[in-house]
Amino acid sequence: MAMACLLVAAGIAGPGVAEAASLTETAVEAQQHQAKLQARIDAADDRTREALRELRRVRREASRLEAYDEELARQVERQDQSINQRERAVSQLADAGERLPVLTRQLVGRLQALVEADMPFLHDERLARLASLQQMLDTGELSAADKLDRVLAAWRTELDYGREVDAWHGPLYQSDAQPDTASGGAPPAVDYLRVGRLGWYYLTPDGEQGGVWQAGAHGWQPLDGDARREVRKGLRIAREERAPAMLDLPLSITPENARQAPLDGSPAKTEGDS
Repeated sequence: MAMACLLVAAGIAGPGVAEAASLTETAVEAQQHQAKLQARIDAADDRTREALRELRRVRREASRLEAYDEELARQVERQDQSINQRERAVSQLADAGERLPVLTRQLVGRLQALVEADMPFLHDERLARLASLQQMLDTGELSAADKLDRVLAAWRTELDYGREVDAWHGPLYQSDAQPDTASGGAPPAVDYLRVGRLGWYYLTPDGEQGGVWQAGAHGWQPLDGDARREVRKGLRIAREERAPAMLDLPLSITPENARQAPLDGSPAKTEGDS
């Protein structure tokens, strides 16, 4: 009887144990499937993030390339403009080369007009410079550019006269309008003072005589004792023997003289000109 009950109980319990084992296996399989699915999802997320990083990198590279392309385009445009300018310069160079000798000779002519209209300080030296330029124009030993350089150097020298205070010793200049009839021989040696192109003065070595050049009269006007002392002070300033100071001296050129003798060498304008 007891054996029969055990058999009955075993028969009843057997199916339940089998069903529980089957459910366990199913749960394990489901977990494994879920794990595999999660792994695939994680792998997909990693690929997505990598793809996003690559996309951002490609966009940055594309932006850099676009900026570089724009810079190259600007450089090409500037180079194209530079090439066009050089081509125009080359085309104009041939014309300039043909006009250069004429221009150089015109500059010498204007320089000569300036010297002739200016106060005659350093007269022989400046005339000798002009004669040298005229002789240079007629020689074929120098190129047109070298000739122009020498003419421009002479112009710079003349223009510097207007900005300098100068002193030197030499024979008294005698103009045709005011010849030296008192000495009856060679002109006396004097000390000259020049203040730009505004004033030109002389003083004898003993300081007893002095004069200021008057451009309108084209001759010397005597200076009184006060003016001679100012000239003596100006000579010391020009020779750097004393500090610069104001000089109370009459001018050689009045505004009317300046209009009649322009420093650019152009023709003088008279009252009848409009």
